[in-house]
Amino acid sequence: MPHAIRIHLTGGPEVLRWEAVDVPVPAAGEATVRHQAVGLNFIDTYHRTGLYPLPLPSGLGLEGAGVVEAVGEGVSEVKVGDRVAYAGGPIGAYAEVRNIPAHRLLKLPDSIDCKTAAAMMLQGLTAAYLLRRTYRVQPGDAVLIHAAAGGVGLIACQWAKALGATVIGTVGSAAKAELAKAHGCDHVINYTTENFTARVREITGGEGVPVVYDGVGKDTFMGSLDSLRPLGMMVSYGNASGPVPPFDVLLLSQKGSLFITRPTVANYTAKRADLEALGGELFDVVAAGKVRIEINQTYALADAAQAHRDLEARKTTGSTILLP
Repeated sequence: MPHAIRIHLTGGPEVLRWEAVDVPVPAAGEATVRHQAVGLNFIDTYHRTGLYPLPLPSGLGLEGAGVVEAVGEGVSEVKVGDRVAYAGGPIGAYAEVRNIPAHRLLKLPDSIDCKTAAAMMLQGLTAAYLLRRTYRVQPGDAVLIHAAAGGVGLIACQWAKALGATVIGTVGSAAKAELAKAHGCDHVINYTTENFTARVREITGGEGVPVVYDGVGKDTFMGSLDSLRPLGMMVSYGNASGPVPPFDVLLLSQKGSLFITRPTVANYTAKRADLEALGGELFDVVAAGKVRIEINQTYALADAAQAHRDLEARKTTGSTILLP
C-alpha cells in the first residue's frame, strides 16, 4: 500500500505522520500520478501550523512531478505514461501516489527531468506571475526582490536579469549574498547589517524602485513601502517572518499613491489557459538556460518533518525536494 505524509492536528513538524493510504482508481476528470519527486515550499508550513487552515485530517504539499499511471473518464489533457508536473494544489503532494484533477497537470518537455520540475513548479510559476503578470518587468526597471537566495528569489532574480532589469536583492547572511550574486543580483543587501531602504534609495539615486516583490512579510513590509517610487507597486506574496499586521490604507497615499496587492499562484493559474501560458514561459526560460534551478537540499519524503525544521530555521537555500 502506498504511503503519504498526513496531519491530524496542527502544530510543529512533529505533527507530520507517515501513513499508509488507499488510492482508489481515478474518478472522472482525474489522473493517478506516481511521484518521482515532491517540492517543499514555505506555504506547506503555513498549512501545518494552521496559519492557513485545512480541514483535518489532511495531506500536505502543493507541488510534485512524476508519471501518469491511470486516467479517469473524460481525461484529455494527459495519457498513461506521460511525464507531468503540477503546482498550486489541490493539497496532497506529500505522497508516493495520488489522484489529481488532470486539468492541473502540465506535460514536461524532454529537457526537464522530474526532480528539476518538482523543485521549480510552485516557485517558478510564482516567479512567472510576479514578473510577467502582477507587475510586468521591463528592460531598464530596477526591482527589489526580498529573500533573494530563497527558492522563489533565485528564480526571480535570474529571470528579472534576463528581462533586462537591474536586480536588487536582500539576504540574511554573507553566504546567501554570494549565492544571490551568482544568480542575477546586481546589488545584494544584507539586511542584518544594512538598512535596505536606505541602500535602495542610494542605488536608485533617491528615486526608489517601481516594484518590490516581498515574500518575507512582517519584518520587511514597511521598509518595502519606503523603497518604492511614487505610483510604485508593493507585491506582498508571502509571510516567511509572520503575517503583515493591519495598517492604515492612508499610508499608501502619503508614501506616493502606492499600489499594493496580495496575489496567489492559485488565482493566477485558476484557468487552464493561464496555467499553460505561465508554465510554457517557465519551461522556456529554464530550457534556454536563462534560469538555472538549484536543488540544494534533498530529503526522503518520510523525513518531511526534518525538512520543515530546516526550512523554518532558514538553513535552506534555493529549492528543496522530497523523494518518495
